[in-house]
Amino acid sequence: MLTQDVSLIGFGEAGQAFAGARGWRGIARAYDRLTDRPEPRSAKQAEYLRATVRGCGSTREAVFEAGLVLSLVTANQALAAAGEVAEYLRPGALFCDMNSVAPGTKQAAAAMIEAAGGRYVDVAIMSPVTPARLDVPLLLSGPAAEDAHGALGALGFSNIRRVGPRVGQASAIKMIRSVVVKGIEALTAEAMLAAELTGVTEEVLASLDASEKSCSWFERADYNLDRMIVHGARRAEEMGEAVKMLEQLGVEPAMTRATVRCQDRIGALRLGRPAPNLAGKIEQIATERARAA
Repeated sequence: MLTQDVSLIGFGEAGQAFAGARGWRGIARAYDRLTDRPEPRSAKQAEYLRATVRGCGSTREAVFEAGLVLSLVTANQALAAAGEVAEYLRPGALFCDMNSVAPGTKQAAAAMIEAAGGRYVDVAIMSPVTPARLDVPLLLSGPAAEDAHGALGALGFSNIRRVGPRVGQASAIKMIRSVVVKGIEALTAEAMLAAELTGVTEEVLASLDASEKSCSWFERADYNLDRMIVHGARRAEEMGEAVKMLEQLGVEPAMTRATVRCQDRIGALRLGRPAPNLAGKIEQIATERARAA
């Protein structure tokens, strides 16, 4: 039985998935700034009704009695939402910032919440909220992470892990992971557009399948840095030719140009023999970059 009052700031996909998952009737309030505008107001109010949450007309109405606030706004509104909540948050309330933003943004939000007497928690949502809903993986960090773990568990969240004592650690894990995941998505789009234009899509994908090795990301990251340290300059030249090909096809080579620069910069460090492990290779690159700066 859920008894804790909770306020949701922002009621898009995540808020609706959470509130409608196991029935937060009677304990959940929600405010979404879309209700400030006449055009989307009725649709948003209908979403409140479907999720059986109490729709509020302002941030103040939503949070002034809540012991737990979940911030679920768009990334560009995360800091503004924290500032508005800080004006009305009751002392001691937990503010769980679940937005996908940089660690520095979360630290700035934490300063506002804590200055108002609230307890800020950095929360990273690590997979799509649909269909997982309350089973979605959550990473928590910050001084109040332990208390937030209990509060979120009481609401029905089932896959929660604390990852550190500092605000920004949870979001750093998510953002750095996104550098890889979203980067691969962008590279895929760039490559597949070119492959289709040249009529070689099936052969390219078959070649990738043939060369793909089953290994952990620990091994893959170590191998990738090894190749860049040893062959970065040569690989930059090869990718320069790939840039020419994409330009000739009319495909914008944004990711491939960046690959040229990254390969060339690491190759230009002339590090010699790579260290035998990932941590050593990272230290090699960082040390030489600092020396050359």
